[in-house]
Order: sequence, then structure tokens, then C-alpha cells
Amino acid sequence: MAIAASRRSSAVSRVGTAAQRTRRRLSLTALSVAGMALLSLVSLTAPFALIELRSFDYLSTIAPPSRPAEGPVIVAIDGPSMAEVGSQWPWPREIHGRLVTALRQAGAKVIGFDVIFAEPSADPRNDTALAAALGADVVLAGDESLIRTPQADQFVRTEPLAEFSARGARTGIASVHLSGDGTLRQMPGYPDGFAAQLLAAKGEPPPQLLEDRLIQSFGPARTYPTVSYYQALDPENFLPPGIFRNRVVIIGLSLQNAPTLQGGGVDAFATSYTVHTEHLVAGAEIQATIFDNLAHGLSIERAGYLPCLAAIALAVLLAALLVRRGTGLATVLVSLAAVIACAAASYLLLRFGRVFVSPVGPTLGFLFVVTGQAAVDYAAERRSRRDITRAFSRYLSPALVERLANDPSQLKLGGERRTLTILFCDVRGFTTIAEAMKDDPERLTTLINRLLTPLSDIVLKSGGTIDKYIGDCLMAFWNAPLDDEAHARHAVAAALDMLEAITALNDELAQEAVSEGVAAPPSLRIGIGINTGDCVVGNMGSTQRFDYSVLGDSVNLASRLEGESKNYGVPLLIGEQTAQLCAGDFTIAELDSITVKGRKTLSPVFTVLRAAPPALLAEHAAMLERKYDGRLYADDPVFEALEQGIPALAAYYALMQSRLP
Repeated sequence: MAIAASRRSSAVSRVGTAAQRTRRRLSLTALSVAGMALLSLVSLTAPFALIELRSFDYLSTIAPPSRPAEGPVIVAIDGPSMAEVGSQWPWPREIHGRLVTALRQAGAKVIGFDVIFAEPSADPRNDTALAAALGADVVLAGDESLIRTPQADQFVRTEPLAEFSARGARTGIASVHLSGDGTLRQMPGYPDGFAAQLLAAKGEPPPQLLEDRLIQSFGPARTYPTVSYYQALDPENFLPPGIFRNRVVIIGLSLQNAPTLQGGGVDAFATSYTVHTEHLVAGAEIQATIFDNLAHGLSIERAGYLPCLAAIALAVLLAALLVRRGTGLATVLVSLAAVIACAAASYLLLRFGRVFVSPVGPTLGFLFVVTGQAAVDYAAERRSRRDITRAFSRYLSPALVERLANDPSQLKLGGERRTLTILFCDVRGFTTIAEAMKDDPERLTTLINRLLTPLSDIVLKSGGTIDKYIGDCLMAFWNAPLDDEAHARHAVAAALDMLEAITALNDELAQEAVSEGVAAPPSLRIGIGINTGDCVVGNMGSTQRFDYSVLGDSVNLASRLEGESKNYGVPLLIGEQTAQLCAGDFTIAELDSITVKGRKTLSPVFTVLRAAPPALLAEHAAMLERKYDGRLYADDPVFEALEQGIPALAAYYALMQSRLP
């Protein structure tokens, strides 16, 4: 059986040989290097960066830190305020002046307008009224934008009117930077940013601004305490006492309570929480979140390229260690745990270390190696299964082939010592039959095939392995490649079934001859030899072509027993060890002790009887004892009694008489 692939063990079994371990190490090394190289390049692309940022959205919003208790209060320029003021936006700036005065009287420490007052009003008195109310405790929003043209890129900075700044009001750049998917995650990097200026106006030292830090959200829209603009104009009548005392107050547009992604909104942005709520957050609340991130050091540092590569490399290494011996159901469970562990480690580092290392890269690296090696193992298993099925389907029953294909670890090829039961079956008088059919070779071939087919089916059905066909001879063995504890019994049972099959075939051939009006073919007879003993079983042959076969003295004895069966007038001879193993299942009768070619020691030979009276078997044994002692003669009356009592051995007794003095 040319089954090179069957030398491999199952993909889910432990890798055994040094060559297999070497191949697996090379495969894992190649997968690991390929995974690292691929992810190193992919991690530099914009789509991958967005995937990582989306993982940040989910992780940063799992049990986030609570909003600082003394954070900003939002004054919303909202729908109810539009109705109360009774004027379309933008309102006269004199109203904003009154709001500043009301908030200051209510105890507000810092007032920030997330509204840009860059153009003079149609009525200068409105600007004068607002300017009169301003002071160092007020921060006005500015804007900085990049205008790209085919000729050049130009930064445009928009600031409040000079007369407002002249009254001591600070200018804070309220511009924000959105990610490629339109979500606001990144802290602004302006030294004079809106939130930074609020801190300065409050009297706190300006924090150090670091590039590429991420915003820690504290909740969805309206997480911060929010009041309507018209309420803040008259807090004594509309609001609880002390709501603004010593607080930072941020005024900004909030025309909807929680605008949606689909509907959009004026001065409203998608944040990390939008993945859960699908609602936008007003710009004033965004500035409040940035303020608390700066004031309390809650912003999150985004790990650089090299630390992310180190995390991917660690995941790849752990994956290689996991699958270095094999893949299977345990690999799936451990991989699932590893994915969860990557997300958990990223979350813990973000939550307590304020550093974001995306779990996407390490997870993909881990799964790349695991799934890649699993695919290699699966392909190897499929090849092994296909090769085993192809190789053994002609020699084993389909059920046994299926067992081998499902568990190739039961197959040990390359030569091993095992105790086997070997059977040889040969057609008696085949030369005479062939001579009679020499003019009709097709008919002879058909006859041999009709003979060997039922015999082969019996061997396979009993769990045997067909070793080879030698012309009209069939060789089979039991207990390899699959274990069979009752191998001797199965071989003997198969032999008895083969004898019955020959009888049935002879009857069938005779009936066919009668129906066709031709002469009946010679009656077919077979001789069978069975022996049990230690053998070497495995791949036998050259490096180019080999068979799964057996070698050993026990094989030779089985062949000799088949040849000797005709000398004892019985169709079946079995060896001593086979007889011992089957003594409890069949009626065994010893026939003689012989010296076969190639052996110097005497070998007891036995046959199997369908049935025989115990008394006659005892008399047979006594007769055989006298023969061994030289006290048996041809005229001994025991022969007549035994021939009549055990007709199956009549030919044997006649041969024995003819050889005795």
C-alpha cells in the first residue's frame, strides 16, 4: 500500500518524530513571521486605525470613571429658550451681556461662551452692552481651520471682536479634530484651547498638552448638569439656589436634547458613547468633557507604534506555544479565552494606566497563527484520511477503514512487532482446473474472481486484513493495523465460513451448468492454514513501492500448514497457539506433530470440527497418544470406530492407517 502520507500522525494528536517536530516548528515560524509582517504593514493603514479606535469606543465606555462632581454646568441655547426670548438666533448680544451678569451674581467662577462673536452686530449698542459685562472670568470661543486649495494650504484663525478682548475676556480655540469616521475622540492640541483657557481663568496652572491623547467620556448626551438659557437669565426664579456657585459655566447651542446620527445637529458631535446610544453630544458638553479631562488628568495616552508591535509579537508567540503540539477543540476554547484576555488586558491598562493599547492587533495576530496552523493541520488530516482510505479500502472492511481514518493514531506504520493470526487459503487442484479451461481464459478469470470475492468478503467482515492475492491463494491476518483481542477466534470463524462459502459456490456453479446445458466445472476445494505468533508488521518493499504486510516465522508456519492440510485429508489446519486461544470457542482436535520445512522443532497441528461427541474426542486423543509412543498399528479397531463417529476426519483416519505398519 503506497501510503506516504499515512506516516504522519493525526493533526490533533501529539507530534511524535523529530522530522514532524521540525516541520511543525518551521510551519509555525513561517506563520508567526508572516503574521507579524502582515500586521506591521496593515496597522499603518487608515482603516485599521479606525478599527482600533472603534475598539477604544467600546473599552473606554465600559464602567468609565464618574464625572467629577464639581465639573462644569451647561447653559443650553435650546428650543425653550428660543421661545422665551422670542427672537431668532443669533440673539442680540445685549442678552448675552445680561446672562454674564446674572451668572456672575449667582456665583459662577468662570463663564465660557462656546459661541464665536467674530462679526460686529448690526446695532453697535449690542456689542457695547456685551463688552461692558465681560471680564477676566469670561472665555470667548475662537476657531482655527485649515483651508486647502490647489495652490496652498492655509490656516485661518477666527477670534472674537477686539473690543471684547480689550475688556479682559480670554479667547479659547474651540475647534476639535474628528477621526476618519466623523467621531470625536482626540484631545485638542491647542495651547490656548477653549478648555485650557477656562482652567487658566479659574486660576489653575495650564496643563501640559500632549499630542494624540484620547478623550475619556463620562457618559452619553446630557451627562453634565444642563439648564436652559432662559432659566440662567433668572436663576432665582427658575433654578435651585447655588447651582452656579464656584462653578465653571459653559454656554452653547443645544437645539435638541440628544440629536441622532441620522438627524444630525448644529454644533453636535459623535463621541465614543455614540456607539451605544446613536446620539450626538452638544459642543458645549464636549468642551466640558475636555475641561474635566485636563483638570483631572483623565485623558488617555495612545500607545505608539513600537509598543503595539510588541503586544502583537507577544500574542503571536503565545499562539505559537499553544499550537506547537497540535490543534483541536481545546485550541478553540483557549483561543476564545485568549481573545477575551486581550480585551481585558487592554481595558485594565486603559482604565487604570490611562494608556490605550488596542486589542485588535494582538487578537488578529493570535488568531492568524492559530487559525493558520489549524488550517495546516486540517489539510494534513484530510490528506492522511484520504491516503488511509485509499490505501486500506482494498484490504480492510469499510467500518475498519472508517475507524482508521477517524483516528490514524491507531495506525503504526514502518514496522512493529505484534502477535498476529495469519491465514493462508489456496485452491486445491487449481492446475487441473486451469488446464481444463486453457482455451477459455476469460471464464477461468471469472471463476477465480467468483471464488475470491466471497472469501475476501468473509475476511473483511470478520475484521481481518487482506495482505495479498497470489494467483488463486489469499493471505490475510488479524490484529493489525487495528487491535483485535479475539484475533485467533475471528480467523478460525472466518475459515469455517469460507468452507461453507465454497460449498455454496459449488452448488451455484452446478445449477448454472444445468441451466446452460453445459458440463459442470470441476468441484472447487480449498485448503486453509492458520497460525498465531509474533510477527513484524508494517511497510515492506522498496522506497518507491511498498505494501503493508507481515514477516516472521509464524507467517511461514501458517503457509506450511495450508500446504500440509491435504496430507491430512482435512481442509483446515491450525497451529498450536491458535488452538490454545480458540479452545473455548470451537471443537479442536490435534492431528499430529510435524516438522515443516525451515523449522527443526516439532509443531503440533490441529483441525477444527463442527461437532463431535466428547467420548469420541477422548478416544481420538488416546489414539494419538499411542501413535506418538509407537504403539498404534494399522489394524487397530479404533480407526473403524472413529471413522464412523467423526466422519469429518474419515479421510484423515484412512491416511493414518495407510502410513502405519
